[in-house]
Amino acid sequence: MLLRLFRFLSRFPLPLLHGLGYVLGWIVYGASATYRQRLIAHITLAGYPNHLSQAISEAGKSITELPFVWLGKKAKLNQKIVLEDWDVVQTALNRGKGVIFLTPHLGCFEVVGQVIAQHTAFTALYRPPRKAALRPLLEDARSSSGMHLAPANLAGVRTLAKALKRGEAIGLLPDQVPQNGEGVWADFFGRPAYTMTLPAKLQTMTGAPIVLTFVERLPSGAGYVQRFFAFEEKLEGDPAHQAKQINQAMEKIIAQAPSQYFWSYHRYKKPSGVQDPEVVNPPPTTQGQA
Repeated sequence: MLLRLFRFLSRFPLPLLHGLGYVLGWIVYGASATYRQRLIAHITLAGYPNHLSQAISEAGKSITELPFVWLGKKAKLNQKIVLEDWDVVQTALNRGKGVIFLTPHLGCFEVVGQVIAQHTAFTALYRPPRKAALRPLLEDARSSSGMHLAPANLAGVRTLAKALKRGEAIGLLPDQVPQNGEGVWADFFGRPAYTMTLPAKLQTMTGAPIVLTFVERLPSGAGYVQRFFAFEEKLEGDPAHQAKQINQAMEKIIAQAPSQYFWSYHRYKKPSGVQDPEVVNPPPTTQGQA
């Protein structure tokens, strides 16, 4: 049923799909108290409460554009995407150590890997969606674009490392909450968030440069702009400090289009078995205090 619906909607022009998304965003916002409260809390914490109204509609667009992105004609999708600062990527590729692409849940992040895979060999870390009905849609869309998928487990990590050693590119969503033992607590917009350590580990292991990227959704269904940025932070110190540096880089990228971040994502949840951040990182004691 869902596949039929997506195939039907994939024939619609992008402006119409984004128009439907505008309506859907407000319907979900009004219907779900949990969704509404989390979105408001997260966007306020980050300092972007004035972007709330637009964030509501952009969240809806991120859903209704998926049929166009996943099942639409690739030529039509490519016509809607403009690349900005690809020279950043080419400079990184020329080093011959592979490239680690990092992108937050910002804009149309489903397009990121599809575009990169058209220019260079690309493998993305993949975690199956919770809803089984979406799994074949997502996997077919990603594989048909030429990108390779690595499962979010030890075997997948080895696949990513091998790709980098071959001088190829890989992609990660560093603001995705990892499982117990795969992350550390690090501030994200001033609040501890369980953050994956994999990007820093892979960079340390291979020496591959990091490139930040996101796909910004243009108004009125006009299309997308995929932007690329060199990673400026230094991955030094322990895993917690490295994770903090990556979170800071994500914050800078999100600031480019704050209304298009996935603010309703449960970013600050505590995975099963993980200790509270107050236990892992206790506040310093005052001198002289018992």
